[in-house]
Amino acid sequence: MQLKNIQESTAPKFKNMPELFYRSRFIIAIVIAVILLCSSCSKSPLDILNQPSQSFLQQYFEDNILNRDFKVKLATDSTVDLTTQFSGYTFRLTKNTLLNGPMTAVNGSLTYTGTWSSNDDYSKLVISLPSSVPSFIFLNREWRFTKKAVPIMELAPWGTTEPKVLHMERL
Repeated sequence: MQLKNIQESTAPKFKNMPELFYRSRFIIAIVIAVILLCSSCSKSPLDILNQPSQSFLQQYFEDNILNRDFKVKLATDSTVDLTTQFSGYTFRLTKNTLLNGPMTAVNGSLTYTGTWSSNDDYSKLVISLPSSVPSFIFLNREWRFTKKAVPIMELAPWGTTEPKVLHMERL
């Protein structure tokens, strides 16, 4: 007889199970919808491979340096201030690729064309302008970025401790 009492006492608990699912169907539907939504938002490995990857540095360089006008804010060679030699000049690095391209120096109606290049991590800037303009001899070298905080790029000679400084301000 005890066995019969156990069966009768557990029967009402399971009898209400379908009713429990029926009452919570809205919550279950929301949980399933959230799971489906989250799983459909992820990108497949093929999508990631097909997208061109552009690093933060590339994007920063393209958005803030390339195709923008700059003027020389400060140019010093040891203790000699050369800033006035660049008065009236506007410099522009134009994009050929993200690592090189043409560079122009404009002063009034005169335009001088040269080139620029950079390394993969954008820590170096190589400037090459016509040496026929004496003031460009100072600019024509490999520079390293000491600061890229736009509106001013701060540069120093690459690979040496020469006391030369070049600050270019974006216009």
